[in-house]
Amino acid sequence: MNQPSGISFSDIGSRLGGPSGIQELMDDCGEALSLHPDMRMLGGGQPAAIPQVQALWRQRMSEMLADGSINKALLNYDPPGGNPLFREAMAAFLRRECGWEVTRENIAVMPSSQSACFLLFNLLAGDTAGKKRRVLFPLLPEYIGYANQALCEGQFTACLPKITDTAPHEIKYHVDFDRLRHDPSIAAMAVSCPTNPTGNVLTENEFQSLHALCAAQGIPLIIDNAYGHPFPGVIHNGFQPKWQPGMIFSISMSKVGLPGVRNAVIVADAPIVKALSNMNAIVSLANGNLGQSILTPLLKDDTLIKLGRDTIRPFYRERSDHAKAILANALGEKVPWALHAQEGAFFLWLWIKGLPIPAAELYRRLKLRKVLVIPGHYFAFGLDQPWQHPNECLRLTYSQPPHIVQEGLEIIAEEVIKLF
Repeated sequence: MNQPSGISFSDIGSRLGGPSGIQELMDDCGEALSLHPDMRMLGGGQPAAIPQVQALWRQRMSEMLADGSINKALLNYDPPGGNPLFREAMAAFLRRECGWEVTRENIAVMPSSQSACFLLFNLLAGDTAGKKRRVLFPLLPEYIGYANQALCEGQFTACLPKITDTAPHEIKYHVDFDRLRHDPSIAAMAVSCPTNPTGNVLTENEFQSLHALCAAQGIPLIIDNAYGHPFPGVIHNGFQPKWQPGMIFSISMSKVGLPGVRNAVIVADAPIVKALSNMNAIVSLANGNLGQSILTPLLKDDTLIKLGRDTIRPFYRERSDHAKAILANALGEKVPWALHAQEGAFFLWLWIKGLPIPAAELYRRLKLRKVLVIPGHYFAFGLDQPWQHPNECLRLTYSQPPHIVQEGLEIIAEEVIKLF
């Protein structure tokens, strides 16, 4: 890492202040929005501009302006664990709509799911009484934003998946339970569902088996529901994981169409909620109020559930099918390729089998052609040995306008075909 002359960074400073996959992603996205408006943005996880969803947020903002609640939202600090009225409303929503036995004491509001995971990973794991405690990711590939969140060496470990063929040009990753050995150093397991980057959704058996393993070891199972249940609900097979004591669930406001408010909800046992609140007071003082204020009245009925079921999920299902058809037509049988089964989230996960160059180099070539993607190696971390597979993969988002997605996917196919 390059440091200014005469300045020495701590080990943690170097770890957090150095380059990372998530920093590269956000830099690319930010530069494209401001400096390269012609860039085809197939890399980020930003939600699409869905007219019905945007109309709802405009309606709520108009109501807040009319009744004056916007003033309270903008002019006050809430407690670091979240606005008490919002926490009450969220707990009632989860009891009513999801059947989760929770109260306000099980709800913490955080500045984002990613910052919540950073605090959780370092609350539960790391150097502990002279021993190393670790977070286990049971299903790689996994979210790029987790990869650099550990504050000490060896804090993360991960398991390779079983890869099964589910259809022509289609695969699915499964948890390889033969690799998940009991290890007293494991402090928690963590998985996103649907998984970012692949859109993989845990099976009911996988979910219950992971929960049973964690319960037997007395450790929490962390489920990041940013794209899933209960909202925005972009899970195409209907799976709805259920929170139980001992688990930690994260629910994001970003993917329901509010990434700019930077709010997320953590559902956990009361001691975890209290610890996160204390940590948030130290690192953030308080949360943003706007997202909580926008959502609070919408938690009193089934508005958010219906929004996901009737609008957001069908929108992404259609976009997903459209993107898959474009890519399949462009690649044909010219190269060996497969997509992960489209089970949820906003992404295509493309595997070019035997890709002659690393995916990182393909990313650079595509960037020169005004197409931004994310190379797969960023989603493989916590391993003790090299894994070639993600170096043959790309994460592609289809949340951009259809013509942008089509242009980008066709350029990707052109560049890949050149290599074979």
